[in-house]
Amino acid sequence: MQKLSSWILVSLIALLGGYLLRDRLGPFDGNIDSNSQQKSPQSLAIGGDHQAVRSKAFTPPETLRIASFHITAFNANKSSNQKIIDILARVIRNFDVVAIQGIQSHDQTFVPHFLSLINNDGAQFEYELGPQVGRNTNQQQFAFFFDKQTVEIDRQATYTVADPHDRILYEPLVALFRARTLNSETAFTFKLVNVHLDPINTSEELSTLHDVYSVVVADVDQEDDVLLLGNFSTDTNGLFDWGDSFGIQPTHQHTTAGSGTTSYTDNLCLHKRATQEFNGKSGLVDIVRVFNLTTGEAAIISDHFPVWAEFSASEGGRPNRFATRKAGSRPTK
Repeated sequence: MQKLSSWILVSLIALLGGYLLRDRLGPFDGNIDSNSQQKSPQSLAIGGDHQAVRSKAFTPPETLRIASFHITAFNANKSSNQKIIDILARVIRNFDVVAIQGIQSHDQTFVPHFLSLINNDGAQFEYELGPQVGRNTNQQQFAFFFDKQTVEIDRQATYTVADPHDRILYEPLVALFRARTLNSETAFTFKLVNVHLDPINTSEELSTLHDVYSVVVADVDQEDDVLLLGNFSTDTNGLFDWGDSFGIQPTHQHTTAGSGTTSYTDNLCLHKRATQEFNGKSGLVDIVRVFNLTTGEAAIISDHFPVWAEFSASEGGRPNRFATRKAGSRPTK
């Protein structure tokens, strides 16, 4: 009887202990909370870039490809679309420096997040972001994304052009770069002036842009290789008319429009005698054809195509070849 009483007491203690233990841990239903799982970063899996990811061993570049891309209303809403952001990241990886226009986001994490997507396949890009420019609600930011394996930036020489008399809607962003070569004394050093001219006031702003160019050339760095790149809100003929009087020409003649447009307004312009590093190669990235998009899909990304030009990574380069007017074409007024 005493043994039976002891057995009953032990059993009751075990049952009570098991109940208390279950109550503390909670029931196990066989499901794992999705928030507790370690998820690997999602790969862009886009491949096929013009430039393969470079090896750790430094190989100095022989040429640099510099591009400009006006990404219409580039903000967090657009970057939340995985297909769009994959295409944008892939485009940027193909170049050594890309000037971006059209950033419209007050989220301070937006650009760093986009950079992480560019670099998640092993690329090593950095960026320089300008301040908000424009008037009232019509504002944007300019940026430069660049491959730090092939170029370096002097961040102390980056600035937004002062416009005390409000002659230009979007004050240009200026940055000084140098190619990463074995001999820094002979490396191509250049300034980029990131521009977007007001389509409503293009003629007046082109006149102001001449003054901008003169100021940038004459500043303390005394760098004569100055490239103006971005959305000029005029076609190539308009740029010829504007630049002929002081030796500036666009790098190429556009024959293809951006997605859903009938004229092309993006270009890279430089002084034909000062910048001998331009090797005559230039073009655009037809995102409709390259990424097999409809014109509607491309227009969601941007109504502009990226444009680019190629330069020697060493000072001097070889004789350049500029765009010429089409035979029989008349200047656009």
